[in-house]
Amino acid sequence: MIITRTPFRLTLGGGGTDLPSFYSKHGGFLLAVSIDKYMYLNVNTPIVDDAIRLKYSVNERVQYVDDVKHDLAREAMKLFHIDTGLEIVSLADIPAGTGLGSSSCYLVGLLNALHALSQEPISTHDLAEEACRIELEILKKPIGKQDQYMAAFGGLTQMDIAQDGTVEVTRIALPFEILEELETNMLLFYTGEVRDAQQILKSQDDATKRNETEVVRSLLEIKDTGIEIRDCIVRGNLTRFGELMDQHWQMKKRLSKGITNPRIDSWYDLAKGNGAIGGKITGAGGGGFLTLYCEGPKAALRTAMRRAGLRELNFRFDFEGSKVIFDAVTRDGRLAHMKRLESNTRPGLVEA
Repeated sequence: MIITRTPFRLTLGGGGTDLPSFYSKHGGFLLAVSIDKYMYLNVNTPIVDDAIRLKYSVNERVQYVDDVKHDLAREAMKLFHIDTGLEIVSLADIPAGTGLGSSSCYLVGLLNALHALSQEPISTHDLAEEACRIELEILKKPIGKQDQYMAAFGGLTQMDIAQDGTVEVTRIALPFEILEELETNMLLFYTGEVRDAQQILKSQDDATKRNETEVVRSLLEIKDTGIEIRDCIVRGNLTRFGELMDQHWQMKKRLSKGITNPRIDSWYDLAKGNGAIGGKITGAGGGGFLTLYCEGPKAALRTAMRRAGLRELNFRFDFEGSKVIFDAVTRDGRLAHMKRLESNTRPGLVEA
């Protein structure tokens, strides 16, 4: 049995520039931070039969991998040449479709577990690329590379994406005082609305491929703003970071019609009227969580959001990426190895 824990993430700057249709021409830039909300994967080999069992929002029981409906699980198993005999159970602190990268958290966590199960170590960078290959190349999803890398690396992380798709990862180290202020002043409110991010991203992706002037210009501005956001955070100018979040949101809304709606706009205006300097909807937009930056007293903002029907999600930053938190395969293997050593070196012992 293997259990992995993979963190969800918040995008701070550059969102949308990680899609191949954009970075292949202009290069991408992302800044994001992981939070202490997780996707858990329990992967086990069945004892009594060779069936494949998956438990997520639905239950699947099939005999062969080609019959698995969960596309991420199916392709991950194929990558490891697993055809039968596996059980995968997933649990998450946050529901899917809320803009915090849940699909890639599932895939990265599963790949991490399968590497542990097969006792084949993999680097963090290769783990992220493995997930990218499945989602972007095999399944041809209209998504970018941010979520896979954030799931694998975690922390406060900068991603520079070259035109050939190569990702350079930089971990941002902040003084404790700046990090604590940033964490304290960022608030998350659940809108209660979930959406299909791929539909929104496909619209943006198609517009970028058509080289639509407004979309490409907005993404270029988002990239430049993301770099400025990074610089402001590193310098500790967090008020300016909040202002840039507001600018980013205005640019993001121009990427696709599905990113916002009248309800989201009214919530955002309400937040701005009650102390928020800036903010945006998480992920591709259309629902999920409203991320806000607010300095000073926050009681009025929290009260206004609660009366509007939004629930706050308390969180802390997380500085670990996907990790194996339980490994019975390696543990049992080590115990067996120790017994063999003892039987070979200590007279009178008989291996059980």
